[in-house]
Parts: sequence; structure tokens; C-alpha cells
Amino acid sequence: MIETDARKTSMQTSSDDILDRMRTREVTGVFHSRKALVAATDDLLVAGVDRADIDVSASVDEVDRRLNYVSVPPADLADIPATPRQPFLGEDDALATKVVVASVAGCVVAVALALLLVTQNMSPLPVGIISILSGLVVGSITLVVVNRSFHRDRARGLEPVSEYQGLLIWVRVRSPEKEAQAQEILIRHGGKAVHIHEIELTKRTEDLPLHSLRPDPWLGDERLGRP
Repeated sequence: MIETDARKTSMQTSSDDILDRMRTREVTGVFHSRKALVAATDDLLVAGVDRADIDVSASVDEVDRRLNYVSVPPADLADIPATPRQPFLGEDDALATKVVVASVAGCVVAVALALLLVTQNMSPLPVGIISILSGLVVGSITLVVVNRSFHRDRARGLEPVSEYQGLLIWVRVRSPEKEAQAQEILIRHGGKAVHIHEIELTKRTEDLPLHSLRPDPWLGDERLGRP
């Protein structure tokens, strides 16, 4: 039944824009504590695993939407290619990303507004003040939006739900020694259903980080993941 549902889901998403397709070998597991998941990931990084080789499950609503609201045990979800995942970001990485996105949005608005006001023959001082204040306001708003995007489950009160259902982790490994080490780390931190699988992954535009964010209301309704 699960395989049939997964096949249907794959067919439903086959029309999406595929950016890349690859077959990979991974160690995967299920955690029921975000703190334990983060601790396991930190140990994996210390053990030499590349951060780019670690994925975690997406938000609860994204998983439900992508799988057409089919109920699948978390241990089986890890083996379904259509299960949405996202790169692991530590708190430092998330903070840096938020600051960069907010800064870029604020600078773009400030420069654009300054050029517009200059064409209206305004004096330099008012142009500078208005542009800087506008950039700060837009940057602050963008920071709030990006922060909510990063912590969507927490903001909506769904974090306990996601922990109860199971937080998935995928670790791409390239040698038997790394496979054994990754399994040991996940199990030591409380990971359940830890196992190795081979899976073909397709990266789509909706898998891009912050693909649903609209960075600037003046740019239209297009999301970051769409041309």
C-alpha cells in the first residue's frame, strides 16, 4: 500500500521542474527529539562528514502536501524519494543566511528608492535619509519573514507534532568505514530505524532553500524557486 501511494506521489510530481537527478547511498534514521538530532549532526560534522551531505526532513505541512496527505510511518518515509528534505542548517548558519537575505533586500530597496528620488530632483540629504530608513524597514520586515520561514513549525506550534511523528535525517556516505561510523553516531544519540539504503534523488525548484519566499513585493508574485 505504501509503495503504491509513493508511486502515485512520484507520478503526480513528475511534471515538476527537475534540476538534478542522482543515485546515492545514505545512512538514515528517525529522531523524536530535535535536540538529539542536532547533537547527532554536530558529532557527524566533527567526524568529518561534509555539511552538504546531511539532509533533514522538511516541515510537517510540506511533507503532508508533497505526499498527498498519505499516512506513512517515518521509518518508511526515509526510503521514499518523494519525501521532502532540506539541508541541515545549524543556528550559526541560519543566522548568517537570515542576515544576508535581509541585508540584500534592504540594500536593493534603498538603492532603488534613492535612484527614484534623485530623478525627482530632491536634494541629497532627504534622499539619503529616506533611502536609509526605507532600507532598514524593508530589511527588518524581511528578517522577520525569513526567520518565520526557517522556524515554520515552531511559529505555528507544530514542532511537538513533528517531533512526535519523527524527524528524519539522511547522511550521504562514500565508504564502509563512514557508513559504520554514521550509524554508530545516530544510534548513540537515540536514532531509531537506523539503516543504509540506496536511493535516486531528484532535485526540483521547490527543494531550494527559501523557495517560497517573496523577497520584495515590488518584484511581483514570483517565488525564489521560480524563474
